[in-house]
Amino acid sequence: MGLDLSSSPTGKVFNWKGIDLNLLVAFQALNQTQSVSLAAERCHVSQSAMSHTLQRMRTQFDDPLFERVGIKMVATPRAIEIAPVVDQLLQTIHRDLLAKPKFEPAEYKGIWRIGLTDYAEQLFAAPLYDQIKHYSPNAQVSFINVNRSNYQVLTESEEIDVIVGSIANLDNQFLKIKLYSEQHLCLFDPKMVNLEHPMELEEFSRIEHALVSPDGRLETQVDKLLAKKGFARRVGVASRNFLTIRRLLIGRKLLCIVPKRFAQSEMDNHDLKALPAPIEVPDFDIDLVYRKAFRADEKNLWLRDLVSEVIK
Repeated sequence: MGLDLSSSPTGKVFNWKGIDLNLLVAFQALNQTQSVSLAAERCHVSQSAMSHTLQRMRTQFDDPLFERVGIKMVATPRAIEIAPVVDQLLQTIHRDLLAKPKFEPAEYKGIWRIGLTDYAEQLFAAPLYDQIKHYSPNAQVSFINVNRSNYQVLTESEEIDVIVGSIANLDNQFLKIKLYSEQHLCLFDPKMVNLEHPMELEEFSRIEHALVSPDGRLETQVDKLLAKKGFARRVGVASRNFLTIRRLLIGRKLLCIVPKRFAQSEMDNHDLKALPAPIEVPDFDIDLVYRKAFRADEKNLWLRDLVSEVIK
């Protein structure tokens, strides 16, 4: 049963105004040193300040508490009576309230909740799982799909520890660490689409495009850049999911602008080909996002370091 510090033994709300817990620290120092000067030194205050504190204690407890006998300050019966209670209270405050337990990932048996955008999940879920389980084998891992519009709500409802992805216009309750800048390539099936390097704008515009669209739109900044140069492309299909885009590209006359790391992975695993776009496609940052309130949290800091190491 926990202590109810808000109520008195009679059930009435206790008035804490004027109560100074520093008096308990000074009481313990006086009781253990039996000296005003030594107690002042231990509490890092002047001897006159400690004498003043002793007077306040006497008023608070309505008892002399410590009487000078020779060179020693000897505890009164009242001081002897309350000394064990004071020691226990200070120990409890230090142990349960002030001391932060050291986080040990190998002993952690909870759940690591990591928010990933669709792109980040395709690339990083597997290596993140492997590293987390290596250092935190008793834990579970939950990957939660997030995007720019829902990351705030999901962070609260799903108790997400960190987020990995490209999150624009970050809310001020969050902080971010830049992991790397992502470039782009044009990905296609060379069995279906015949393109050589360097790709011409006319070829780029003529081939039907697939589009990775987190918000469902069928037009991006690329279309505006093309229009300035007198070209237009046709977007035949769009999806929010990178896995769907990959499946669409295989065996079809489609071209898709995708992040470079994703393109390299697909070339290695699915015989797709990638070339630089004939038009400038803005880079974007992949960030590690976390709640500002968790900045100094040891558990969250350990996870941030691990995620940064894996992705960088």
